[in-house]
Amino acid sequence: MPEFNYLTTHVGSVPHTDARELNKRLLSILDIPCWLQLVRRNFRENIYTQYAPTLPGAVVLEEKEKAIIDTSAAEFDSALERFYQAILDDDVDDFALHPDYALGFYILLESLKESPVKYAKGQIMGPISFGLTVTDQEGRACMYNDVYVDVLVKHMTFNARWQIEQLQEVSDQVILFVDEPYMASFGSAYVSLSREQVIAWLDEVYEALHAAGAITGTHCCGNTDWGLLLSTQVDILNLDAYSFIENLALYPVELRGFLDRGGAVCWGLIPNNEQIYNETPQSLAKRLRDGISQICEKAARRGVTIRPDEFASRSLIAPACGLGPASVEIADCVFEVLVETGAILNKG
Repeated sequence: MPEFNYLTTHVGSVPHTDARELNKRLLSILDIPCWLQLVRRNFRENIYTQYAPTLPGAVVLEEKEKAIIDTSAAEFDSALERFYQAILDDDVDDFALHPDYALGFYILLESLKESPVKYAKGQIMGPISFGLTVTDQEGRACMYNDVYVDVLVKHMTFNARWQIEQLQEVSDQVILFVDEPYMASFGSAYVSLSREQVIAWLDEVYEALHAAGAITGTHCCGNTDWGLLLSTQVDILNLDAYSFIENLALYPVELRGFLDRGGAVCWGLIPNNEQIYNETPQSLAKRLRDGISQICEKAARRGVTIRPDEFASRSLIAPACGLGPASVEIADCVFEVLVETGAILNKG
């Protein structure tokens, strides 16, 4: 694992509609660029719709601005057959993002071809969150369809591999995040998935991305069972550190194991809403340092040794979550504070 030393990056979604101008600006100020999800440009860029064009059975409902999976359609079986044939043929190009659904990816790729970078970040919607949010034609979460859950895992894996292949042409190292916002509901009455199932599905994705040469990450913007994610093969854990950093202290054994195998943390330190106006880069840097000290102190009380200095080379920082719901003014402020906070933390 490389030494990150508080390099800056972001989640993906933004409220801007001028993708080229924002992409150019972020390339000049962030350490690790990632492609922009332009959720206000078109509903197709919504994180739960972007992957519809290459999913068997996916139907985009224009009037409702969302996608569903229709497994009852006459052509579903043939679409499923084509899907698995592409898997057997290892045809990653068949899973490419469509420009109408992910313009930001192509704009980033175009920019980096002119000026390659050390790191580039891609992202996919994780199979757990996609499967629990997107429904079938009867309104049932498609994750509970025994046939379709395998489709989701393999589809997201192959889309990620396609992104990796494209980004490897313009960067020295690709980082691919698996976004799992719905993991915040894991363990509740709303999610009837076992810990073992979730780990197995996620590890299937991570293993394939590792084999493709990528560093993997997982983003969850709410509180969750961090012990579960720390127990997977993920390389970078990305959490909302502004709101939930103290919750990581509940899992000292799993965190120790994660660090021992080279894991890193992407601290979602910069608030992605109006709270940004109540903070400064200095206050946020202090907030992170205090939070890390608290994690180490609580671990020590449970007989687990974790030193604050261990995190220096294993930390990235980012906004707490995607900026799609924010105003353009707030998003611009978040990026400015992110860069300044990263510089403070990097100096120690």
